[in-house]
Amino acid sequence: MRIERQRYTERFGSVRINDVQKVLELDSGRKVDLPLKEAIAVSKVEEAVIKDFEEKMAIIIPIKNEKLKLFEGVISGVPHDCLIIVVSNSERKQVDRFRMERDTLSQFCHFTQRQALIIHQKDQILAEALAQADYADMLDKDGKVKDGKSEGMIIGMLMAALSQKKYIGFVDADNYFPGAVWEYIKSYAAGFSMAKSPYAMVRILWRYKPKMSGEVYFNKWGRVSETTNKCLNSLISIKSGFETDIVKTGNAGEHAMSMKLAQILPYASGYAVEPQELISIFEEFGGALPMTYQTAAKHGVEIFQIESRNPHFHEEKGLFHLQDMLLQGLASIYHSPLCEPQTKQRIIKELLAQEALKPGEKPVKPHINSAPSKEKIRNFAKFMADRLDSYSALEKIS
Repeated sequence: MRIERQRYTERFGSVRINDVQKVLELDSGRKVDLPLKEAIAVSKVEEAVIKDFEEKMAIIIPIKNEKLKLFEGVISGVPHDCLIIVVSNSERKQVDRFRMERDTLSQFCHFTQRQALIIHQKDQILAEALAQADYADMLDKDGKVKDGKSEGMIIGMLMAALSQKKYIGFVDADNYFPGAVWEYIKSYAAGFSMAKSPYAMVRILWRYKPKMSGEVYFNKWGRVSETTNKCLNSLISIKSGFETDIVKTGNAGEHAMSMKLAQILPYASGYAVEPQELISIFEEFGGALPMTYQTAAKHGVEIFQIESRNPHFHEEKGLFHLQDMLLQGLASIYHSPLCEPQTKQRIIKELLAQEALKPGEKPVKPHINSAPSKEKIRNFAKFMADRLDSYSALEKIS
């Protein structure tokens, strides 16, 4: 893979936010040394390097009642050496969609000779494991895991840690293009190969986000993403005293982290989860608030933003879905202790303009799930280690 070198880096305390790097070539050919002039502007990431990172990476796919054909396409796009972890919150009552997902994954793994894990968010053993891991904030009053993408992501992280993976990547289950999924994960590996810190995050910027309206129109920005990015940049600009537009991936569902970074971040529920990841990094390592993780602060946190070649074409879920995404995402910024009155006013103005909020209302603070710390991972592993095989996609459903 050939990818642009980092042309500009914004520094916010111990956080290094790299400006967008474009994928120039998906396959860069056999291993040869780059001419010096080319190496100044271009990074050539060899296939062997990418494969080394893929072997250490788990790809977590949260899913809830998606079309099986879409799901089948998504898993087929995950590079062979990555561990697939599917966390489902799909219906199990009238129609057991989870059984269908497991059958689909099992058949895929049988014919491709690879391993994958699949677990349902409401699994009772899982709930017991979370209780043992001191993760009561993820459980509802009935003792089951709460609904929510954030909860599914954390479950995936814990399963990845149990499988001794060093990196985790997330892919949404509603992507129509398996080739896009493949590229995202190659980009994750390329990003990690460029990182100088063990605390690293890679976020994907879609080259285009097509919409169908009689014909295909290739939008550059989604309305929610553009608004979230503006508000995140406003927060950084006012704190630093210099206006910036460095953040361009505020709502990036497709993103990846080193496990070292993943286990020290808290995660907001619902659609606030991706913006909250950035907010949590800025709060902990931006220098404006006391730092808890001194070792990570010493190394610094690196954020890579990589623009894909493939467009992102996914299921359209309507206006209310977009308003909900916007409201929850901006709420994570609004309620941050870093957020000053000017950015708060901007957030309220944006929410009113897009009818996501009524006059006089304020965004509700999202629920924050605590970080999957080393202690939580250790307690979770102690409970689940002997049961891990029962979540293999190749195991027969009981």
